[in-house]
Amino acid sequence: MPTATEARRRYAVVGLGARAQTFVDALAGPYADRAELVGFCDVNATRMGVHNRRLAAKFGHPEVPQYRAVDFDRMLKEQRVEVVVVTSMDRTHDDYIVSALEAGLDVVTEKPMTMDPVRCRRILDAAENASGSVRVAFNYRYNPVHEKVREVLQSGAIGEIGSVHFEWLLDVRHGADYFRRWHREKANAGGLMVHKATHHFDLVNWWIDSEPVKVFADGKLFFYGAENGRRRGLARDYERADGAAAAADDPFAIKLAANGVLRELYLEAEHEDGYHRDQNVFGEGITIEDDMAVLVRYASGASLSYHLTAYSPWEGYRIGFNGSAGRLELLVKENTFATRPEEVRHATAVQHGDAAPGETEALLTLHPLWEPPQTLLHHELGQGHGGGDARLLESLFGSPAEDPLGRSADHHDGARSLLVGLAANRSFETGQAVDVATLLST
Repeated sequence: MPTATEARRRYAVVGLGARAQTFVDALAGPYADRAELVGFCDVNATRMGVHNRRLAAKFGHPEVPQYRAVDFDRMLKEQRVEVVVVTSMDRTHDDYIVSALEAGLDVVTEKPMTMDPVRCRRILDAAENASGSVRVAFNYRYNPVHEKVREVLQSGAIGEIGSVHFEWLLDVRHGADYFRRWHREKANAGGLMVHKATHHFDLVNWWIDSEPVKVFADGKLFFYGAENGRRRGLARDYERADGAAAAADDPFAIKLAANGVLRELYLEAEHEDGYHRDQNVFGEGITIEDDMAVLVRYASGASLSYHLTAYSPWEGYRIGFNGSAGRLELLVKENTFATRPEEVRHATAVQHGDAAPGETEALLTLHPLWEPPQTLLHHELGQGHGGGDARLLESLFGSPAEDPLGRSADHHDGARSLLVGLAANRSFETGQAVDVATLLST
């Protein structure tokens, strides 16, 4: 708890879509004794109004001053902001991060930190010369299961790490959602290698404590998109689901009008900016991949083989660490099968997955050489990215605590995870291996 003489820090949030809710609720709720929400900033006033109404209803919170995106710098001055929370579209992150740093402020940014090498270099340069700091919200580092993996690897239980095998499965509800919204265009978010896999590359970087140096990758649009939909008989004749008769029987269509939060944040806000949150996943205009394989060489000599699939019947991931003294295996099931979008239990479930009690599972097994395997943990996952969300928020907004596992991620960590995905994208284009160091020097 802060002392009576300690003033609350003044926070502003830029980008008021659905993801902002996690941070807004934390600042207005459990951390209101040490944090003061003093500004909202977005291109869309309707969305800011939705968050203000929610805060009033849920916390009795006074109205947070609202600013258009073009007035971001004015907001910083008028509201005497001390910390900026960036949850806007990925391609805009660098503008807000750099402006905040140049104003001497601290920054908390959603992942990915940014989406291309030029923007990344810009943030790194600004951070090196700034009095403020950058924290990247890698909530998966704070998942207790992932912390246990880090502890086991650091203990030397499997010896020197030679290779990591990592498969991540997005189910056909969660995976499809990237093809309904702005992420479907690589110019907005860099594709799933940047927007989604940055989580996974960061975990590997953190787990094995080494720098990625070379990347070779292959990616394709295999399942979603107009041509694939027509060839497999999955296509429906509509551009966006709202009001479209052809979307009524489409299991891939999201019905914004049926979900209160999504309706208010998007359907009722689109008159301002024309953004459609419910586009056809088998429509035209998709420029990202849905099936990606990546091979990474690390400075330590370890290698990573990674695969991301965005059209799986179930959601979860498998990881194996091969070492000189054994193997560590992690299996995580986030659900056993994908329910249709209209059956989700809450507004963000369509983005981040949802499961009934008993469906989730985490199993961590150690296989030492010449010894029987040992089950190190086996239990049901916690809520909010396996419990990672709440622990991240405590680290960002709560009492400072020791961090022996090095969970806190700064701009260097944000860049390291980002650069693996950027190198993968370049390898997709060229068919060649990419030296990671060259990305920021060209």
